[in-house]
Amino acid sequence: METEEIPKYIIEVIQKLEAAGQEAFLVGGCVRDMLLGKVPKDWDVATTAHPEEVTKIFPDAKYENGFGTVMLPIKYLLGETAEKSEDNLGVVEVTTYRIESKYSDKRHPDSVKFAETLEEDLSRRDFTVNAMAAQPLPSPPLNTGEGAEYELIDLFGGQNDLENKIIRAVGEASERFDEDALRMMRAIRFAVQLNFTIEENTFAAIKKNAGNLKFISQERIHDEFEKIILSPLPAAGMEMLHEAGLLQYIIPEIEIGYDVTQSHHHYYGPYNTVYKHLLASLEKCPSEKLEVRLAALLHDVGKPNVKRGQGENATFYNHEYVGARLAEQILKRLRFSTKVIEKVVLLVKNHMFYYNVDEVGEAGVRRVVRKVGLENINDLIDVRIADRLGSGVPKAVPYKLRHFKFMVEKVSHDAVSVKQLKVNGHDLMSELKMTPGPKIGTILDVLLAEVIEDATLNDKNKLLMRAKELDKEDVAALRRTAKDKIKEEQKEEEKLIKNKYHVG
Repeated sequence: METEEIPKYIIEVIQKLEAAGQEAFLVGGCVRDMLLGKVPKDWDVATTAHPEEVTKIFPDAKYENGFGTVMLPIKYLLGETAEKSEDNLGVVEVTTYRIESKYSDKRHPDSVKFAETLEEDLSRRDFTVNAMAAQPLPSPPLNTGEGAEYELIDLFGGQNDLENKIIRAVGEASERFDEDALRMMRAIRFAVQLNFTIEENTFAAIKKNAGNLKFISQERIHDEFEKIILSPLPAAGMEMLHEAGLLQYIIPEIEIGYDVTQSHHHYYGPYNTVYKHLLASLEKCPSEKLEVRLAALLHDVGKPNVKRGQGENATFYNHEYVGARLAEQILKRLRFSTKVIEKVVLLVKNHMFYYNVDEVGEAGVRRVVRKVGLENINDLIDVRIADRLGSGVPKAVPYKLRHFKFMVEKVSHDAVSVKQLKVNGHDLMSELKMTPGPKIGTILDVLLAEVIEDATLNDKNKLLMRAKELDKEDVAALRRTAKDKIKEEQKEEEKLIKNKYHVG
């Protein structure tokens, strides 16, 4: 076979190991990717050499784990051809052949034993498509690098499974999943990343061993879950997690909605339960951003908690606020970053924003922008589109959403934060001789509320005149004024939503 994918420095790693009297092969995902015509993201080498022997051959390598894997920084392999700034080129993992003993905790082998043969090493791997090896030829003498021929070692039918688009466990499936329960999620992740099917006996073994997922750390679950969500088939991945019995150990809050029916706004054939609507929304989500896909998946997760009534008249008032709290709990549990959590919570909380061309003017649009931030508006619209399509609505972006986008652009330079007012605290103190203190901040809040309602008021002279009037009131009265304006806006928006929707 021939490939243009093997970098010269990888071939030289293998050749140096062989020159030292060791066996060395490319293994795992990089071989799979080469056969699929993809450029591998990572290069893994398996060898007979023990870690201390590898570090002698490659003095710049690091061995800091107990699993026989030596990390060889690519920048050192490239030598003088690597730019000084290229410190993030990654590493080549060089791992001693190994066989693994019993996994008492379903996560880590009780001990790691080095093996003598490549067959032993490949037999411990998870799936046949990941259990192939490749050896660049000739080996030695020195190879020319790119475009090298290689010999494929396929002991478990991985190439055939690749051609037939099948994910199949190596050997006895239950043994593989009993060794490391995370492999059950990995099977589903590979299936949706590659658009493969999971072989029948392998999927049956996942169902049988699903309960072992509770032994896996949330950090490791997070990694696989995120890859499923970002895959080309995220909704199919979620459905497989459910069918396999794994979802209950990842996001049981979604499973609660499996039999919870919705009102007439969601009477569109297969999307009539909260669970199915969430998966359909994820499937139809127009964005590839992690936060937007997570928001599409979780936007209605609060509905089962607030449902009142049955059938067409069922209501789910305030489900967006309950859903935002649940989304925060779920994503914290799954160890997502604070940045991701905050964005998803923001989108879930505000996905019910009300906009109707004849009812909501520029002030209403400014209020939405103030709540979510101009930088998040397009993502919020994508969540709304996912919600609509996930309800069975055939048209993703109706006239009113297009008009909303137009209005956002129109008001994009209007003030929606205190920082955008034409006056600041320093102006109030220097020109109106106000005393420094919390009252200044309260006055600015009132000014902002008024400017949001009428953008023409954002004029320095007008604001100074109005601030002078407000300064005559006491702080408590001003705070009540600011809070009352916000509450009035919220009540008006909630009234419009409730009049139009039973659900969102």
